Amino acid sequence: MAVDSVLSSPLGPPACEKDAKALQFIEEMTRNADAVQERVLNEILTRNSQTEYLKRFKLDGVSDPETFKNKIPVVTYEDLQPEIQRIAYGDRSPILSAHPISEFLTSSGTSAGERKLMPTIKEELDRRQLLYSLLMPVMNLYVPGLDKGKGLYFLFIKSETKTPGGLLARPVLTSYYKSEHFKRRPHDPYNVYTSPNEAILCADSFQSMYTQMLCGLYEREQVLRLGAVFASGLVRAIRFLQLHWPQLAHDIRTGTLNPEITDPSICERMGLVMRPNPKLADFVTDECSNENWEGIIARIWPKTKYLDVIVTGAMAQYIPTLDYYSGGLPKACTMYAASECYFGLNLNPMCKPSEVSYTIMPNMGYFEFLPHDPNSSRDSTRKLVDLVDVEVGKEYELVITTYAGLYRYRVGDILRVTGFHNSAPQFHFVRRKNVLLSIDSDKTDEAELQRAVENASKLLKEFNTSVVEYTSYADTKTIPGHYVIYWELLMKDLNNSPSDEVLNKCCLAMEESLNTVYRQGRVACNSIGPLEIRMVKNGTFEELMDYAISRGASINQYKVPRCVSFAPILELLDSRVMSRHFSPSLPQWTPERRR
Repeated sequence: MAVDSVLSSPLGPPACEKDAKALQFIEEMTRNADAVQERVLNEILTRNSQTEYLKRFKLDGVSDPETFKNKIPVVTYEDLQPEIQRIAYGDRSPILSAHPISEFLTSSGTSAGERKLMPTIKEELDRRQLLYSLLMPVMNLYVPGLDKGKGLYFLFIKSETKTPGGLLARPVLTSYYKSEHFKRRPHDPYNVYTSPNEAILCADSFQSMYTQMLCGLYEREQVLRLGAVFASGLVRAIRFLQLHWPQLAHDIRTGTLNPEITDPSICERMGLVMRPNPKLADFVTDECSNENWEGIIARIWPKTKYLDVIVTGAMAQYIPTLDYYSGGLPKACTMYAASECYFGLNLNPMCKPSEVSYTIMPNMGYFEFLPHDPNSSRDSTRKLVDLVDVEVGKEYELVITTYAGLYRYRVGDILRVTGFHNSAPQFHFVRRKNVLLSIDSDKTDEAELQRAVENASKLLKEFNTSVVEYTSYADTKTIPGHYVIYWELLMKDLNNSPSDEVLNKCCLAMEESLNTVYRQGRVACNSIGPLEIRMVKNGTFEELMDYAISRGASINQYKVPRCVSFAPILELLDSRVMSRHFSPSLPQWTPERRR
C-alpha cells in the first residue's frame, strides 16, 4: 500500500516510507544537478590535491571547474597506463588518489579487446550500493506487489586474480557480490532472491547455474521477476535448462542433489532446500520435454511480471529470443553503470527497450560531455559540455572524473540526450565508440551493424526464424576484402526453413543497410567484395563464451564480441559453419544518396 500523501513524490506514490526517502533523494539530486556537480568536483579535487597526477598539472589545490578544465587534459585508458601499471606493481604512493587503491576492477574485455584495470577505493562500494538502493523504489512505482514474492536472478562471480603488487583484480560485480554490502544486506521484502548467496558466490559456473536454476524451479510459484545482468545471460540460463532439465527433474523427484554439485557451502545450504516433490518433477518434465519452448518462462514461472535485463546497445539483439521464450513479457532496463563508475538509473523502467533512457545521478561523479558528430569519424575539437548544459537530440561521448582517481577520463560510450528530469539530463545509450569493421575507407560501427542485421532478419520472419546471435570479421585475405557475418539461427519450424536464395538476399539486405562509403566501395570503387553470411551450428556462441571464460572473461559481464579477429576464435567459428551465402548483386548506390 502506498504511504501517506505527505511523503508522495513527483515520480509517483511510493510503496513505503523507505521508498519515499529514496524517491525524495532522487528529486533532490536532480533538481540541484549543477550545484551537486560543483560539490562533487570540489570534494574530488580537494581530497586528492596532493596526488602526483594533479600536482603534475599544477592545479595547486584549486578546485573550481574552470581552472580544472583549463589545466587537466582529457585522457584515455592508454594515457593512464603508466600510472596504473605502477599501482599494479606495488607503488602505494598517492599517484591518482589520496585514498588507498583497494583493488582494480577489470573491464569485460570484450568491447574493445584487452581487459583494463580500473583503480577503485573502498568508499566506492558505498556509492554503488546507494545507486542499487534506488532501483526498487522506482520499480515499485510501476509494478505493485513485488514484496509478495521473489526474484529469480542468475548472478555469478569470477575467481579474482592478483596484480604483481598484491592488489585484487576482478570484475565490478564480483567485487560487489563478495562485499559485505551484498552478503550481509538487510532483509528487504521487495528484493528477495531465490538464489542463495552460496550459489551466487560459487566460482564454478556450472555448479552456480545449476543450483540457482534448481532453487528457481523449487520456488516457481513465488517468482515474480526473472533477471540477469545482460539479456545474453538470461538466454544462456534458458539454454542451460534445455540441456539439463532431466537431471534437475530427477533431483526434485528424489530430493537428492546432483553429485556433480560438490561445493561444500552449496551442499550444506541445499540440504535445507532439497525435498522430494514428484508433482513438481512431473510438471518440469512435461513442460521441458515439449519441443515447443515458446513462452516457456511464463509457463514455468507463471507469476512473472517482467524480465530484469539490459537490452540496450548490442544486447538489443536478444529481444526477439527473449520475447519467444517469455511470451513477450516486459523487459526492464534499470541502471547504467560501468567498471569506471556507476552513472544513473532508468526512471521509467517498464518502457519499451527502444525508448530506454537513463537519468544521470549527479552525485556519482563529475560528468562532462564531448560533442560527437555521428557523421564524422574524427574526434570533436569542440569544448566539453557540463552535465546540465547538454542539448536534447545531440550525441556526446561521456567523460568522467571520479573519487577513485580518474580525471577527465573518456569512457568511450556514445549517448544521445532524450530529455531532462528536473535539471539532470536523460540519455539513450547509442553505442561504444569503436569502429567494428573496415576494409578500405569504409567504417562500420556496432550500431550500424546491429541495424543491418535487424533489417536482414526481417526476411526470415515468414519462415518463423530469427537471428539468435551474430558476430563479424573483416576478411582481408580475399581480393578485394569483404565483410563476413557469422549467424546462429533459431528455427521454430524446421519444415519451413529459409532457402539458400533467401539467405543470399539477407546478405544483400545487410549491404543495403550499410553506409554510403561502404556501398560506394562495393559499387564504384570495387574496393569491397560481396558481403558473406556464414551459418553456424546451434550452440556455437555458447562455445565462444565458454572459450572466453576459460581465458579469464567474467560470466556476468561477458558480451558477445560483435567483431572478432583473434585466430583461435575464428577457427572455432569456421569449424562450426554449416553453409556460406553471398550477396547476389550490388547494393544501391548513387553519389547523392547519404545516410
